Amino acid sequence: MKKIVYILGFATLMIAEICAQEPEKAPLAVISGLVTNPESEPLIGASVQWKGAATGTITDVNGRFSIPARQQPDSLIIRYVGHLPTAVEVLPEEDNIWIEVHGTQVLSEIQIKGHVFDNATSMLEARNIERISARELTKAPCCNLSESFQTNGTVDVGYADPLTGVRDIRMLGLRGIYSQFLLENRPAMGGIATPFAFEMIPGTWLEGIQIAKGASSVVAGYAGITGQINAELVKPATDKPVFVNVFTSTEGRAEVNLHLNSAGEGRWSQGLLAHASVVENNWDMNSDNFYDMSSRRQLNGLYRAQYHHGKATGQFNLQALTDRRTGGQIRELQGERLFAINQQHDRMEAWGKYARSGVLGRPFNQWGNMVSASWHQAAATYGKNTYQASQQSVYAQSILETILKTTDHKLVVAPSFQLDRIEERMNDIDLGRTEIIPGAMTEYTYSRPNLSMGMPDLVVVVGARVDHNSRFGWLFTPRMSARYNMTAATAIRVAGGYGYRSPHLMAENINVLASNRTLHFAPDLLFESAWNYGFNLTHAFKILGRPATTSLDLYRTDFDRQILVDVDASPTDVYFRYAEGPSWANSAIAMLQVSPYPGTQVRLGGKLNDVRAAYAGGRYDTPVQLPRYRGLLAADFETPSKRWMFNATLQYVGRQRLPDNSTVPHELHHDHAMQAYAPHYLMLGAQVTHRWKTIEVYVGGENLTGFRQHDAILSASDPWSPYFNATQVWAPIMGAIGYAGMRFTPAAR
Repeated sequence: MKKIVYILGFATLMIAEICAQEPEKAPLAVISGLVTNPESEPLIGASVQWKGAATGTITDVNGRFSIPARQQPDSLIIRYVGHLPTAVEVLPEEDNIWIEVHGTQVLSEIQIKGHVFDNATSMLEARNIERISARELTKAPCCNLSESFQTNGTVDVGYADPLTGVRDIRMLGLRGIYSQFLLENRPAMGGIATPFAFEMIPGTWLEGIQIAKGASSVVAGYAGITGQINAELVKPATDKPVFVNVFTSTEGRAEVNLHLNSAGEGRWSQGLLAHASVVENNWDMNSDNFYDMSSRRQLNGLYRAQYHHGKATGQFNLQALTDRRTGGQIRELQGERLFAINQQHDRMEAWGKYARSGVLGRPFNQWGNMVSASWHQAAATYGKNTYQASQQSVYAQSILETILKTTDHKLVVAPSFQLDRIEERMNDIDLGRTEIIPGAMTEYTYSRPNLSMGMPDLVVVVGARVDHNSRFGWLFTPRMSARYNMTAATAIRVAGGYGYRSPHLMAENINVLASNRTLHFAPDLLFESAWNYGFNLTHAFKILGRPATTSLDLYRTDFDRQILVDVDASPTDVYFRYAEGPSWANSAIAMLQVSPYPGTQVRLGGKLNDVRAAYAGGRYDTPVQLPRYRGLLAADFETPSKRWMFNATLQYVGRQRLPDNSTVPHELHHDHAMQAYAPHYLMLGAQVTHRWKTIEVYVGGENLTGFRQHDAILSASDPWSPYFNATQVWAPIMGAIGYAGMRFTPAAR
């Protein structure tokens, strides 16, 4: 492994040197520049050419450009839609200029019609990033972030067990703990918040979601072995001044969301996002004397203040929430006390950002800073098990972005610091720990312009970071991504890199406490580490004159060190230990999207996961409750008037391996528990939305096929037996669920 790291590091330096150095023969002088409006906002796609020249260049996504210099004074002509052409005289000795475009051009009214899919992969990103738009999130009841992937083919969400209510996501065949969660590009809600982190971001707060597949940027740290999931929140300046959302379902769920925003006429905008939800679940559809789902109450609020003036932007955010959950046994049996579940989480977090362009007197230099501090407390009882935890975290990062001679070569340098102080106790086991992690990263990007395409046809990103973890020592993280466009409509991406993960064994596996199993922790369980590499092909085309896109993802994760949660060795024990041999995960995802008719989108996808790990005794096996195959068919239709929208999603879930329950006494289990694999099944969801001027009403249903797991709890008749286990959930516990909601935006005065 050390040899590979040394080779990667050497290759990184060589690529950066080769791309950045000037040719040995006939050096060509180049002028670099930045094009902005009078408010210092970069203008993207502005054309730049010498006066009288037939060709030129265009500005990139940061408003930057580079163009061959002239040996005599000459004028650059800048053209941008909606503005009058601007001429700027440039002297031979000038090699770095900043151009402000003034003067608005009055255009006659035109209509531009195009098509953008609500779930799409950009042709311009160097990395394989799938973007879920805010519009896509309205097609299903995404009441929180964990429910926002129901129409997505990349991220799978597991079904909550009946006692803890924990949902687990999977990406590229592995649990969500191997992907990194970012909140507006900032690492957030790790540690003891992990089990319910995605349920602490209400759905109406989301402006969009970006899913970066595979080894991604090293800017946010050494985590994210299989990728990153970034949640972008609505902004006070662009969100509706007043927005109200109410929701209810036959599950016994009700929630209210309120947005209040003031964009202001000056430099400041501020907003308040409030969320209140309650679930009173009294269902016991399989008559096992346990509630099918936990009852829940959550209050959640976020205050946002954002600043923008000239070259400087900043923001301050403060979030506070409280979450309570109860569940378990309904009635006492034979005079024994109830097997009860009680969980509570309280959290406060403050974070801020400040950025400025043009630092150190250079218009291409951008300097950004972010800092956050959080406090989280958790307490729970699961039958005879007790859990107590608290966490204080601090994160800080400073980022400097610049260019190397021309805008084709960009460099990012960022030092960072993270502190996690965790006090955690499960029964009599002390799992407390403190991690102090100073680190620094650098990332180099090379872009090769292609004027005929109007975009760079080759982009290579090479990065690495070095961190010192107070528990694990020095950690080196190299990563690389590249994109090549054969045409403007066809992109090929490759990526590879290394990653680490600091495990939070109890928090990440809190559902095992909803059993009477004995937990065994192997000594000296430290970090996990793995290589991830992959390939993506994205192609845009037309079918019968209508827009369509297709994509193919192939990824593999090879673990150097993986911690397994072994639930097969014994039905009364759980073993946390390292894999005793190679562990890997192969994932293939194919997706086709087409708009066969205006207002219509159809998405068809399939996924194959091949995941293996070395368990005790030399046995290689797949993780339990992981479907090898999954399929997705989503169809959306919106009427030309935009008044009606119809959405339907059909999911296929392949068979899943079940734990070995062969030694459980027959009278304590059901027939399903003895099977090696759970059956495959289909799930259907549908929604109808009607819009008026200020009101949207939506009605729909989940699991309309009615498929459910009838007996999810082992030894339900004897909850104090050592065989009691409520963690083997592989399908919905409840049947069909109906829901209705309303979105209200008062008309502007």
